[in-house]
Amino acid sequence: MILCFLFHFSSNAQDSNYVKWNCTGKKLSENLYELHLKATIDKGWHLYVKDEQIDGVSGFKISFTDSTIQKQGDPQFIGNIKTISDKIFDNKPADVVEGTVEVIQKIKFSSAPPAALVTKLSYNIENTESSIAEEQKFNPEEQTVTTLLEGGVDMSTSNRILIPTINLNNPVSPCGGLAPMGSLLQIFLLGFVGGLLSLFTPCVFPMIPLTVSLFTKRSGSRSRGIGNASLYGFFIFLIYVLLSVPFYFLKQGNAEILNNISTNPWLNIFFFAVFVFFAFSFFGYYEITLPDRFATKADSKANIENIGGLFFMALTLAIVSFSCTGPLLGGLLANSLNQNGKPIELTVAMAGFGIAFGLPFALFAMFPNWLTRLPKSGSWLHSFKVILGFLELVFAIKFLSNADLVEHWGILKREVYVGLWILIGIFLILYLLGKIEFSHYPKEKKIGKGKIALAGITGVMIIYLILGLTPWGNLKLISGFLPQRDYSIFYKQSDCLLGLNCTRDYEQGLKMAKAEHKPILLDFTGYACTNCRRMEENVWSEPKVNDIMRDKYIVISLYVDDKKPLPSANQFLYTTSDGTKKNIVTIGDKWATFETENFKNNAQPFYVIISSDEKLLTKPVGYTSNPDEYKNWLECGLNAADKP
Repeated sequence: MILCFLFHFSSNAQDSNYVKWNCTGKKLSENLYELHLKATIDKGWHLYVKDEQIDGVSGFKISFTDSTIQKQGDPQFIGNIKTISDKIFDNKPADVVEGTVEVIQKIKFSSAPPAALVTKLSYNIENTESSIAEEQKFNPEEQTVTTLLEGGVDMSTSNRILIPTINLNNPVSPCGGLAPMGSLLQIFLLGFVGGLLSLFTPCVFPMIPLTVSLFTKRSGSRSRGIGNASLYGFFIFLIYVLLSVPFYFLKQGNAEILNNISTNPWLNIFFFAVFVFFAFSFFGYYEITLPDRFATKADSKANIENIGGLFFMALTLAIVSFSCTGPLLGGLLANSLNQNGKPIELTVAMAGFGIAFGLPFALFAMFPNWLTRLPKSGSWLHSFKVILGFLELVFAIKFLSNADLVEHWGILKREVYVGLWILIGIFLILYLLGKIEFSHYPKEKKIGKGKIALAGITGVMIIYLILGLTPWGNLKLISGFLPQRDYSIFYKQSDCLLGLNCTRDYEQGLKMAKAEHKPILLDFTGYACTNCRRMEENVWSEPKVNDIMRDKYIVISLYVDDKKPLPSANQFLYTTSDGTKKNIVTIGDKWATFETENFKNNAQPFYVIISSDEKLLTKPVGYTSNPDEYKNWLECGLNAADKP
């Protein structure tokens, strides 16, 4: 970027294959500027000027990451503008520009202009030469122009990322520290439970005795049958672990990429739609299967006589059971990504799933008499599948809520969220008691005791949810799954939870800490962070913890998944400690980078205690379910702050 003369700004955009851009501008009056976007278009190519002349072809557009910037009028084009009969689009007329063109656009800032401005240019270009391949003749492109603005506000202080006084290796007090194995164990158990549930689906359960019988009868001896079945179970485990490998490659070059994926609102909406789709599959309206050619190809190579054949037998089972395991795997994938953005979590979850899924085949081969104790396949499998369908709908609401929270839509307030769960629970009770049926499954003549008991348990849970919405109730048993208590229709929303002395801006919190002579508790959190909500509702709410946080600390809550764009004056290009250039555009971009750069961590929740002169007082901690342990850490931080 090149700083221009007084009242001007200038920068070169990243050039496309066919268009080279140069941006200049000048100040017209207070907060009013004029952009001059000059393009050099390669010979033989032209750029479309207007919208709606041809269906599917957009004209030239200018946009800004800061939505408060107002464009004054339409852009003006200066250059070789002409109307053509477009050969690619059935000779329809279109206005295009060729060679060198200048686009002038006036803009107005609602507040002080920034020192740096990010401008996005989107357009379509075309080449009509016969030597160009058909698929290369038409190209949609988008370029970003980052500019410096003379006279703009210098936000270098507010835009600080790396704090040089923070030394992770030398805190004032050694107390605290991360304990990642606890969370990994939880993730493993989550995967293990998912694997166990998959065993009781109609696609898998009948396969257990058939497969085990195959090993015991065709292996020649019991010892060899046990060996083959054990190896078969291991290959099932290995296949599911291998599904996590691609995510290690996604991680390269961006420490927050998996966190960004898991909190992306459109991906969460996609997961919501997928879960609903899977739910209706469980209800029997349709069956989801992978293409037959995959199963056929894997099955053709399956052979019990060699190791390769055993692997393909395991692969065949994974493929043919996909219609039942797919929804569970989808939930496992989504929830693992939502933990803290590390691919190891997904590997651990898949390992738990694979062990639970493959272990029965080995165990029943070792103890074939156990097969006689298995319940016979029947209508109970269909009922189990329908129950899983209702659970899919329950989890679907969670993903829709994630998107709602990070985008601040205000659709799924806490009461609406809980109300949908209550509604799903009522329909589940009606199904269990035979009041509603799914015509795709055979009708049961008698309601079993198990269904009646499950209906009773569901009823108790519905009552708990209803009471939890009252002013005197709480929903601590399911904290983490629900939005924050103040994200509510009835309760006033506040930036400060539980009456804490807090802010959501680091620089503002630093000023508060200096003025009140208090240490700072940095709370790296997220709207879609399950364990963050558990901490707030189960640990922070405890009086012995809340009193210390409210009276002794300045709490700075930094939301790493907030998709709200920063004001234009606060958007900038940051070079990380490893040399990577990163555009800081949203609030989440800033605080996620702040956490990674200063504390070499990208997990949430993540808590750090620093002094008002920005020195690390203790070792940071993560999710801590024990209020006494968290209280002791807070007190240790206070003692460290008192040291000279």
